[in-house]
Amino acid sequence: MPETSSCHFLVIGGGAAGFFAAIRAAECRPGEKVVILEKSRDVLQKVKVSGGGRCNVTHACFDPRELVKHYPRGSKALLGPFNRFQPGDTVAWFEQRGVRLKAEEDGRMFPVTDSSQTIINCLMQSASKAGVQVLTGENVLQITPPKSPGGTWLVASQSGTVFQTEKIMVATGSSPRIWELLRELGHSIVPPVPSLFTFNIKDARLTGLMGLSVPSAAVRVLGEKLSATGPLLITHWGMSGPGILRLSAWGARVLNEKHYSFDIEVSWLNYSADEMAEELNEEKMASPKKLVPAQNPFPTLPRRLWESLVAAAGIAADLRWADLSKEKLRKLATELGAGRYHVSGKSTFKEEFVTAGGIDLDEVNFKTFESKIHPGLHFAGEVLDIDAITGGFNFQAAWTGGWLVGSAVEAGEEASDKGSDRVTSEVTRSLLL
Repeated sequence: MPETSSCHFLVIGGGAAGFFAAIRAAECRPGEKVVILEKSRDVLQKVKVSGGGRCNVTHACFDPRELVKHYPRGSKALLGPFNRFQPGDTVAWFEQRGVRLKAEEDGRMFPVTDSSQTIINCLMQSASKAGVQVLTGENVLQITPPKSPGGTWLVASQSGTVFQTEKIMVATGSSPRIWELLRELGHSIVPPVPSLFTFNIKDARLTGLMGLSVPSAAVRVLGEKLSATGPLLITHWGMSGPGILRLSAWGARVLNEKHYSFDIEVSWLNYSADEMAEELNEEKMASPKKLVPAQNPFPTLPRRLWESLVAAAGIAADLRWADLSKEKLRKLATELGAGRYHVSGKSTFKEEFVTAGGIDLDEVNFKTFESKIHPGLHFAGEVLDIDAITGGFNFQAAWTGGWLVGSAVEAGEEASDKGSDRVTSEVTRSLLL
């Protein structure tokens, strides 16, 4: 006979969303048994590697209507939840537990310690204090719903234990095995594809330039209505940086259909080719005797990148600005403002790996993040068909979903609304002062 273990609330997945839900539920109703099951030996692994080990906890965007614009999938579903628990609430939650967050110039928020271990310690200590039981090495094999409404869920683990629970939450992230179990329960799964990835590009113009970056480039996929702006980084495999990652997120499904073989147009300074031509003409008049390769008129464009693009335009190393023909000037303007590059593959951005796909959002009640098919079954995090661009937005969706699930399971929807409004007004006011 398998060993049995009973609890009031069972969370499958020891990540950000799972911990947040378990802590919230346990704090709302002390004494009730809350359990987290994690298949690996370590919990909160994604928290640990996020932001290069600093943990990009959230983003300093406190208007839910603006916040949802950073989610290629899930924006409509998250508007209501973000009105109940948003980044201001996240900041307050951690500060109430002794962890201060700071906002950087681009809006990303990190612990002031610049260490993800600070966030991990806070979550672990909060869970322990609230009485949450964390079990690692528990690989879930089967989820059996109640035979009647209000009955008991059964969760079988590879360890041989069968967990009995009144309420259950799945927060396993991008797990094909768990998605299959949920499909067996009647849920539809939107096929997963990578959402954040860099572009593999083999091009002579980029050879030897790895590590160079520009602060604001514009990139678009030719033949599609896909474009993005932002910092762009040249790597040994091609192009990366926030601008590329944003484009990969918004174009996740389209680029997957293209098998990651497509052409892009890059404006290195976010100027059109015509605008670049005007700038180059001005430089031609201002510096007629100077050599074109040696006279880079754009402070934010790295010198070596300028030299590479000048060479790509067919301009000789000894050509002076006064002798630059209209044809050569136009070619250089095109390289700067509308250079074409072929993408032949992708590389995973490991620290911020995100998948588009998961549980169909039409099957979830986003007031409580509860299944419309099975009452008592909740979801949060990347197990849902929700994903965001980089910058702390994916974590915010996890904190919001986890908090609302924990509130719905134990405190009730009305109580969670009231508590959230109070915290948001206080902390947002302090951040904006």
